[in-house]
Amino acid sequence: MPDISTLYGPITPELLNRFAQIKLLCCDVDGVLSDGRIYMGQSGEELKAFHTKDGYGMKALQKIGVTVAIITGRRSNMVTTRMAALGIEHVIQGCEDKQPAIESLQKTLQISAEQTASIGDDMPDAGMFAVSNVKICVQDGHPGLALQADYQTQINGGRGAVREVCDLILQANGQLDTIHGASI
Repeated sequence: MPDISTLYGPITPELLNRFAQIKLLCCDVDGVLSDGRIYMGQSGEELKAFHTKDGYGMKALQKIGVTVAIITGRRSNMVTTRMAALGIEHVIQGCEDKQPAIESLQKTLQISAEQTASIGDDMPDAGMFAVSNVKICVQDGHPGLALQADYQTQINGGRGAVREVCDLILQANGQLDTIHGASI
């Protein structure tokens, strides 16, 4: 069967079908929702940049009933504030071992591993892959994680890679052209 055309290039029908099953998308932060750099101010404050395209995509997924969760190894008030603005309820910070975190979410939400996708950029995210049906590495992710991924984004982390994944899930569900609203 020929590959299916997407906004980001062709993918196999089998992978698009797996995207259609997703009910839980788990995202790392540093290197995925941000470009991985941490800006330090003179007073020690940390700053990160988040892309509005990612925010729009995550809100669109929530509109079609896909739960978006954040699982990150660092703690940051900026993450708390940004995810609250996007309506993301499940934000797990300071998490060194991400596999049990996803398993707990799956149990709480009654969502199976087959209905779970995860997106990461480096080896600490490999634990998420163990309990996810669709394993995604951002374009500029670590080669070791990319080798474990089912899909590698065309876009770098922090530049709209999460939006790319959201669009693929929306397309797989026939919803890509139906979601409209304000980005945030």
